[in-house]
Amino acid sequence: MELRLRQFRPRTGPHEHRVVQPGQPLRHTSLREPAPIGMLMGDHDGLSRLAGLFSFAACSRHTVVHVPLRDCVPPDEGCGELVDLVLAHPEAGLRPSKWPELRRRLGRGTPLTVRTDEARTERHARAWLERPYDRGLLRHTTHARTYFLIGGREAFSYAATAFAYAAGWGPRHERVVKGQSAFMAGLQYELEPTRGGGHPPEVLICFKPYPPYAHFKRPGR
Repeated sequence: MELRLRQFRPRTGPHEHRVVQPGQPLRHTSLREPAPIGMLMGDHDGLSRLAGLFSFAACSRHTVVHVPLRDCVPPDEGCGELVDLVLAHPEAGLRPSKWPELRRRLGRGTPLTVRTDEARTERHARAWLERPYDRGLLRHTTHARTYFLIGGREAFSYAATAFAYAAGWGPRHERVVKGQSAFMAGLQYELEPTRGGGHPPEVLICFKPYPPYAHFKRPGR
């Protein structure tokens, strides 16, 4: 997949960071804060680009991927605060508490085009799935209306395949022709358990066409 991004090189003190964002906003994609269950709802374009962004993040250890979602077109389903999404490896040196300062320094950025390797993403996803013990999991937290996922290549790759599945098969679900969302996949086993027990953290991935719904036709109809 070819991704059109914007690249930023903000500095905090002596450190320079590399941050990328989608070149165009994911207007019909939203994320409700996981507390502990969140809902990520998007159309085909949004879910497809998220699959590409997770794939890109998987192999970009020193890059912070920022996906602005809280200013999307608000969906007519779900409840909870809308939040942005940030993906990063530990090597990127990002601390969620420092993110607001870093975000203020982003400026205008420069265009960047990258191409993801779906076959490589699938290999890394299979490697994660076939290792039932000692899997690398994604640390997660919410700060400053932003949901952070921090982890490694294989966990991000496995998450990318969940978004690709939702984007590909979501339009075929019977519910969506009426404008209703359809649950297609989720992030749960990729996420670190919550300390102290309680409900396991989870992000539901749902397909939902954007209104007006009369424009939407299921594939093959």
